[in-house]
Amino acid sequence: MATASEWLAGARPRTLPAAVAPVLVGTGAAAQVDAAHAGHALLAAGVGLALQVAVNFANDYSDGVRGTDVDRVGPLRLTASGTAPPHQVRNAAFLAFAVACALGMWLIVLTSAWWLIAVGVLCVVGAWTYTGGKRPYGYLGLGEVGVFVFFGLVAVLGTTYTQAGYVTWPAVLGAVAIGLLACALLMVNNLRDVPTDVLAGKRTLAVRIGDHRARRLYAVMVLLPILLGALCAFAAPWSLLVLLLLAPAAILAAGVLAGARGIALVPVLGGTGLLELAFGMLLGLGLAL
Repeated sequence: MATASEWLAGARPRTLPAAVAPVLVGTGAAAQVDAAHAGHALLAAGVGLALQVAVNFANDYSDGVRGTDVDRVGPLRLTASGTAPPHQVRNAAFLAFAVACALGMWLIVLTSAWWLIAVGVLCVVGAWTYTGGKRPYGYLGLGEVGVFVFFGLVAVLGTTYTQAGYVTWPAVLGAVAIGLLACALLMVNNLRDVPTDVLAGKRTLAVRIGDHRARRLYAVMVLLPILLGALCAFAAPWSLLVLLLLAPAAILAAGVLAGARGIALVPVLGGTGLLELAFGMLLGLGLAL
């Protein structure tokens, strides 16, 4: 049986900033119009974290049973490595989905935003069909689209809406920026896995557009959000705090553009996650001040 530390590794903690950063930006946007609500923000963060863990376990299970994760570099894959039986990994995903749904319903009841139930259903379906089902969209090069929508637009704007009751243009800019950073996290992950994905027939965006273009696109995904965050200064001047991240973003982009591959991209994955978290903290703070 898998140990607690192996289950933790399988949950892929390096990706968890993608769940917290949207809530920080969305809450900052709500605070900018004097509508921040700490309780609602905590529930939104719980939903995001549970969904991210669910996605990670669901991908571990689906890729594992398809044979996609054989001989991969990077975090432990519980299913492919045989560390945990497939049904246990699948059940872990279902449990995380259940937690996300429970917290989401709690938030919906508190805000009376009943239409968000449909959004929640779409989030769960999108999370599962990324690598699960007969035609997973992650295998068709559409993974970044799903990540941008669910971990960018939906996560940020949903957070703002459940606190303020409406969305603002800084929230929209922040949502686009967070969506791009979440896509960068996926892109560097897929760049690392291109050799094995090609063999397994997994046509991620990195595979489809090729190594050179994928690296250039990653650079855009980590640098453009800094500009978008800075534009929020027209509504909240302290949003310029995000410019502090220009150097770290440039360093990450330079490493990828220089041709880092395989295990050398593992620290870049962690760095991209930290960049997204730092961006969420600084833009959220900048909007709130």
